[in-house]
Amino acid sequence: MLLELRAENYAVIDHAIAVFGPGLNLLTGETGAGKSILVDALALLMGHKASPDVIRHGADRAVVACVFESTPGAEAVLEANGIDAEGQEIILRREILESGKARVYVNNQPATVAVLRQLAPELALVHAQSETLGGFDAAQQRQLLDRFAGLSTDAAAAAHTQWQQIQEKLAALERDEQDRLRMADLWSFQAREIEGAKPEPGEDEALETERRVLANAEKLYAAAMSAYGLLYDDSASAETALRAALRQIEELARYDPKFQESAQQLASARATVQDVSATVRDYAEGINASPERLAEIEDRLAQLDRLKRKYGATLAGVIAYGEEVRQKLSEIENRDEILKSLRADLTRAAESYRSAARSLSAERAAAAKKLEKLAESQINDLAMKVRFAVAVTPEEDSLAWTTHGWDAVECRIATNAGEPLKPLDEIASGGEMSRVLLALKVSVEEGAGQKGKRKTQVPRTLVFDEIDIGIGGRAAEAVGQKLKALSKAQQVLCVTHLPQIAAFADQHFLIEKQEKQGRTRTSVRLLGETERAEEIARMISGATVTDTSRRHAEQMLKTSR
Repeated sequence: MLLELRAENYAVIDHAIAVFGPGLNLLTGETGAGKSILVDALALLMGHKASPDVIRHGADRAVVACVFESTPGAEAVLEANGIDAEGQEIILRREILESGKARVYVNNQPATVAVLRQLAPELALVHAQSETLGGFDAAQQRQLLDRFAGLSTDAAAAAHTQWQQIQEKLAALERDEQDRLRMADLWSFQAREIEGAKPEPGEDEALETERRVLANAEKLYAAAMSAYGLLYDDSASAETALRAALRQIEELARYDPKFQESAQQLASARATVQDVSATVRDYAEGINASPERLAEIEDRLAQLDRLKRKYGATLAGVIAYGEEVRQKLSEIENRDEILKSLRADLTRAAESYRSAARSLSAERAAAAKKLEKLAESQINDLAMKVRFAVAVTPEEDSLAWTTHGWDAVECRIATNAGEPLKPLDEIASGGEMSRVLLALKVSVEEGAGQKGKRKTQVPRTLVFDEIDIGIGGRAAEAVGQKLKALSKAQQVLCVTHLPQIAAFADQHFLIEKQEKQGRTRTSVRLLGETERAEEIARMISGATVTDTSRRHAEQMLKTSR
């Protein structure tokens, strides 16, 4: 849910902070105080278009920021965009500059508006007064119907993935067949060249070491024999000196025990010298200064270098490339058999998908009939008289196949008698659109709960701006009740002018506009119980609050509980 919203130098807002809670958060205030401005600020953080016109006069930039509780889906978006997660929260910030440029930060890391738009479906659905339901797209309408019916698309997704993988493999095998046949000659040559050379992993490194030894055989022989003489064979060798010194130390140790350890150390050093001298002697004797072997190694290294230049940076890469071209040749040789097998697999996978998609379509069609009746009743409770329908249209052509089935789901409405049903985004007023969305959301939540198929609720905030346009009396109370019902499942923010709706708030925020030092400033304040009653009384009676309006306000608050 939305935890906090901040705005600085945004429109008439100098600096404002609102800390929201779960349930129903209602924003009230006098006309022109800036209630819708806060909704617009949140919309900017969901990736809506920005304009330098929102910068407060005299400031060089406007800043809006918010903090949301994180969701698994939002974390996946962050990971896909290379943005580090920050615990259990997601921090969004957007700066709008006078030049028209904007800066976006997610978790205090530079990001783009595109990232905000990707995060929006996971965090909040903002319905501002000036918008259509264009943001309530076909995908969301389908998801609402599936939620209402408690449907799972896992079977269709698995079948679609298998069908797509086989289709891609088949298409790759059939693609550019003429080119593949021309390439077969090249692949055959490459395979023969690699197989003829018979490279072994690490062979070049071993040969390079042997080459260095053979190329410097005389120098290495002289160095080894010189070391052998100095260590052991010469009359003044290290071993001779150590042997003589050891006799003297042993003599000392006979009289003074403290030299016993020294004697042991000298004996150990003498043994080490003997071992090293034997090693260098054996190495010298093993050196074979063979020009023929050196030439043989040079030729082999040259052959391996040619292979590496053509097929891979290392011998392991060359060997892997050889395996790859042999596999390609095998596919060409067995192409007809492979194609036959893949086509049979594709037919089976397609039929499996059709079965899963048909099952989904049938369940959706049945659920759509129930949802449209329930939603129509809910909408008509909100001072509207409409006809409502949910159309489920199967698109069985494979071009329309998706992981969630082949259905196009569209909510349609007729707001006046005698008019045909039209898509939601074609209905006229913002107030009507907000009420339709509210009624639909409530219908889905109630229906999902009644069926006992409620899945884990995605923590997403719903925002409605001036949902009460053109209603009053009983309809206003019905709107308040529906907002309250919806807020039990997810956080709801709503701007309202009606006291009947304001009485249902879990958190009630007052938006105030004041003039200080010749400048107009808007502030946001969370109201306590006494302040709530006073604000609702103001909404009832206007500028002059009477005792009667106060009693009425207290009664409304009591009834709403």
